[in-house]
Amino acid sequence: MILLKKYLRENRWYLLASFGIPLLLMIIAYLTVGIYPGSSRSVLASDAFSQFSNFHASFRNMLLGKQGLLYTWNASMGLNYLSLVSYYLGGIFTPLVIFFPNQYMPDALYVITLLKIGSAGLAFWFYAKESFRLPDWSKVALSVSYALMSFTTAHSEIIMWLDAFVYLPLVILGINRVMDKRKPTVLFLSYLMLFLTSFYMGFMIGIFSVLYFAARLFTDWKRYKKSLLPYGITSLLAGFASMIMILPAVVDLRTNGEELTKITQFKTEATGWWDFVAKNMVGVYDTTKYGSIPFIYIGLFPLALCLFYFVSKRIHWKQKILYGSIGALLIASFYIVPMNLFWHGMHAPNMFLFRYAYLLSFLIITLGAWGWEKLTRENSIQLVAILLMIIAIFSIFWGMKGNDYSYIANHSFYLSLAFLAVYALLVTGYYLNKIPVKILAVLFLLLMGTEAFVNADSMVHGILNDWNYASRSLYTDPYPSIKTLVNQTQEENDSFYRLENLDPVSSNDAFNYGYSGISMFSSIRNRHSSGYLDQLGFRSRGTNLNIRYPNNTLLMDSFTGIKYNIAKTDDLAKYGFNEVSKKDDYHLYENEYQLPLAFKAPKDVTKLKPLPNDNLGTQTQLYNALADENYQYYQFLPIQEVGTENAVVTNTGNIMTIAEEESNVAKQVTWQVRVPANTQAYFSLFPYDFSELESSSASVTVNGRTRKTQININGQYYDLGYYPTETYVTFTASFYGTKSISFQNPQVLALDTVAYHLASRKLQDNGVEMTVGKHSATGTVEADTDQTLVTTIPYDEGWQARVDGKKVKITAFEDAFVSIPIEKGKHRVTFTYLPEGLASGIASFIISILLFVLYLQWLKRKPKVKRTRGAHTGLPKE
Repeated sequence: MILLKKYLRENRWYLLASFGIPLLLMIIAYLTVGIYPGSSRSVLASDAFSQFSNFHASFRNMLLGKQGLLYTWNASMGLNYLSLVSYYLGGIFTPLVIFFPNQYMPDALYVITLLKIGSAGLAFWFYAKESFRLPDWSKVALSVSYALMSFTTAHSEIIMWLDAFVYLPLVILGINRVMDKRKPTVLFLSYLMLFLTSFYMGFMIGIFSVLYFAARLFTDWKRYKKSLLPYGITSLLAGFASMIMILPAVVDLRTNGEELTKITQFKTEATGWWDFVAKNMVGVYDTTKYGSIPFIYIGLFPLALCLFYFVSKRIHWKQKILYGSIGALLIASFYIVPMNLFWHGMHAPNMFLFRYAYLLSFLIITLGAWGWEKLTRENSIQLVAILLMIIAIFSIFWGMKGNDYSYIANHSFYLSLAFLAVYALLVTGYYLNKIPVKILAVLFLLLMGTEAFVNADSMVHGILNDWNYASRSLYTDPYPSIKTLVNQTQEENDSFYRLENLDPVSSNDAFNYGYSGISMFSSIRNRHSSGYLDQLGFRSRGTNLNIRYPNNTLLMDSFTGIKYNIAKTDDLAKYGFNEVSKKDDYHLYENEYQLPLAFKAPKDVTKLKPLPNDNLGTQTQLYNALADENYQYYQFLPIQEVGTENAVVTNTGNIMTIAEEESNVAKQVTWQVRVPANTQAYFSLFPYDFSELESSSASVTVNGRTRKTQININGQYYDLGYYPTETYVTFTASFYGTKSISFQNPQVLALDTVAYHLASRKLQDNGVEMTVGKHSATGTVEADTDQTLVTTIPYDEGWQARVDGKKVKITAFEDAFVSIPIEKGKHRVTFTYLPEGLASGIASFIISILLFVLYLQWLKRKPKVKRTRGAHTGLPKE
């Protein structure tokens, strides 16, 4: 403790600067786009805005005991929450959300983002302090450059990745300590925290760290070969200890339909031969969507020092080849698809490409620091020449870049040349003995800090233009009204139900407000249940990252247990939905035909198979099978076009194309239809080609009600209202986002509410009310014959069922939902959830921790290793 206090006292200013300067510069960069606590904008970009805010709000709910850690009912019918935490919410900073109400979660993420960036600088300083023989202020300068590298700032809205930049330098420091001193604690804890924080980034850093260890091993095989066993023991024990989080997540991904990406080409798209030059200039932001190239900038001076490392005669050629090979492998991975996919776990990223690019940035700054160690007055002229060479290369690139790099602004080029020139002047002053070393270190800190700020500011403005920083008020303002209505439903219900907001803040509102719904956007999802719901009309295409509630039918409301709708309209016009409350702009409607979480069905219901490309047929088949009826629920009605505005409508066979006359103005078409009595009417719009949609949206207006949805992520049935008597209905559809759009024969769908009423009442009679716990559901079943109990709990191998205390086998109804056989009689049914692999992971964690403690005790009994400097630095051994 005395030594720790002395260390902190002696280094307090460097520690404060390494943490505080990156944090302060990032605050200033955010201020330039109007982001600060309580500002009109959120620190998160539009697409990440509500997603991460809502996930963190759900974590706060978990800390407050409102939901369990293992399972959440507030995510697309129900989801393995531990798996979601392992990807999105791991890290030592996440619990800070407890100090922020859910309504102000954007402010919590602002604070946490800054803390993570500052902590990355602090972690690098600890690494630099023990790894490089440089003036302390030079180590601070490197820490600032590391914390504000382009990858960090360009991806700053992806808050879950930022923890990795804290642990990366500590992992490498831990490897150095194992190899030089046989001290494994730092490595063990760094690996463990890295893998517990994010198995995804942990995989990339794990591979990189093994490559680093191998390279360092062969720089001095005779000396370092004895570290093979300590490194292997430490890394394996840390890896097995982290299985408490990794194993359940991996099992969940494997069992819930996640697939590896097929390799269909050799070279990655959009990459070019000048990319390394282009992305090492100051302030270059292209995009973090598709078509981007890697973000590798970490500072012009570290780049020059890295090149100096390879030309310095004071560094052994073997070290240059070994560490240079790691850099070459990373650069090659940017261009070669199989290698690129490998770093991503053989799963192609959904935007935010080249997610391992920061490893090259870290390698550059590390090699640059080793090069800086070898800088003397005598050889500093070589560094001046390298700086001038970079100026020349940038100039040649600027003259030859063409249209492929049109996103690079002129000021990036001129600022890069200016910074390089000033660096060259400082090094020249050092060469001429005009600048003392201590003053030079401070000047470099000021210049590198300024450069890092300019780059960070450009990244923040790049995100603003690319994604837009969403309005914070979009998240905070609706919260009191929606939450009041949600709380009301929770107070009035003891058994399970689901709720959906027709005017949501985002697709992940259920996480924030604490209700059970259907909509969700997440990389952690149950693909089997989402895929089946897609076949039932809830759109969830492709890899099921998205699933959306809007634009489906009353049958699916009932089947999925939707008891309430929240909407801004005061006339919902949905059959069976009656207004029960209101708060400000929002109205609460209750569905009298809602089904409970479970219902009895005939035994042969398990033989059902979805009808390919026929969601209405699949709905009809399912509803009739569960009700043991044979009703015809749907019919299509012909429509007549009665008017257009800024639209040219052409029909080719079954395809209708609507093209604009004037650009950037909505295309509007008005139709009329005769709707029979006792009908819920829907306008059916199914895109002919999803690839042409981009972000196209459609607004359907009928009887003064307008509802707008994004075409490619919402369902196809736009509600036209309920009509108890025969009615001629006129409605208008407005299309935005593309010059033209095509649909498969737009029609009006008519739902027979009489048949729906009869079948739903029978299903309600067969319903089984369930009371849910944090990771359980219980209820009483009374069956007249042997039957099947079907639930709308998404099937997951972690579920177990007991009937009257006896364990029974669970089957996957339609490969999507939990179901069990029920014998005649009255029974108490209990479902409980424990993620697959968790028990093994806990055992692995405990055993690995105990083994590591024993390993430390064993090391203490061995003779101490004489402290040495790392051979990789080229410094003389002590």
